[in-house]
Amino acid sequence: MKIYYKTLATIAISAMLSACSANSESADNQEINDSTTTKAEELPKIDIKQVSYSQVAQDNEYTATVEADNINNISPSTPNRIKSITVDVGDNVAKGQTLVTLDATNVDQLKVRLNHAKIEYNRALNLLEIGAGTQQAVDAAKTEVDALTSQYNNVVENTVLKSPISGVVTARNYDPGDMTGGSPILTIGQLSPSVNVMIYVTETDYAKIKRGMGVDVKFDVYPNETFAGTITKVHPTVDSRTRTFGVEVSIANRNQKVKPGMFARVLINLGSAKHVVVPDRAVVKQAGSGNKYVYVYNNGVVSYNKVELGQRIDDSYEVISGVADGDFVVITGQHNLKHGARAEVINRDARSEGDDDNATETSK
Repeated sequence: MKIYYKTLATIAISAMLSACSANSESADNQEINDSTTTKAEELPKIDIKQVSYSQVAQDNEYTATVEADNINNISPSTPNRIKSITVDVGDNVAKGQTLVTLDATNVDQLKVRLNHAKIEYNRALNLLEIGAGTQQAVDAAKTEVDALTSQYNNVVENTVLKSPISGVVTARNYDPGDMTGGSPILTIGQLSPSVNVMIYVTETDYAKIKRGMGVDVKFDVYPNETFAGTITKVHPTVDSRTRTFGVEVSIANRNQKVKPGMFARVLINLGSAKHVVVPDRAVVKQAGSGNKYVYVYNNGVVSYNKVELGQRIDDSYEVISGVADGDFVVITGQHNLKHGARAEVINRDARSEGDDDNATETSK
């Protein structure tokens, strides 16, 4: 009888243990199912848009500083003291206008010597005519007159300084009473009919630049005006430091509105190129660097693609490399993404207008 009760007790305990094991397994399975459900719900939500090739006008902008078309430095050939200066910075001058007068002591001294040399020459001619002189003496006197005449004219020219061109005074380095030195007294810049700028183009653009091409030029000081320009020189050698070529542009300036030193923006149309265009909201700026990225969606997974951007076109960017024709790019939800992550698409080919994720910053 005791054996019978023991058997029943053993069966009851076994049944209880089996029930507990089943309940535990059921709980574990429920926990796994709940976890799977939670993970599915935690997939990042994104909107995507398919991108494609477009013909993009290659309108390149270069910056430069305006220079006068022709520059003349007004200086004497030898040091001398300044007696008067008739113009100042910003004054317009005409070709042949007297600008500076220097001390004339040397002129007076040479004038006396030249007059004496002429008297000696005439005396030598008279003596030769009456047979009391020689041709050698006449020739020597003539040589002395010619030499002093040339010297006198040179000193006069360097005592009264005139402008060789019509233009504007762009610099003045001395005042009356100063002794001239290594710097020019005045600098005259020719501003009409044109002024110049020098721009620097990359090796890629160099092959497309041709002499005689027309360009548009804008100035910050004249925001509503566009000035006509022409490429006049294309330098044939590359700068080894910057890997760029110098290109000179002449800007029409008959009314002299453009002044030396102004900041210019030169716009050159270099044709068109077939490139992918992506919404600006797809572009991600990497924090701490100038690198740009775009998330590309493919079969449930996103990749973090570094891109080279071209021009901004309204609310889009030209992409030189990093995104292919037909790719789906992420335009919202980038904050929750990383390379290789799975994501859930909420809206495919979503419109580009209005989203707070524009130009998102990330530290990934």
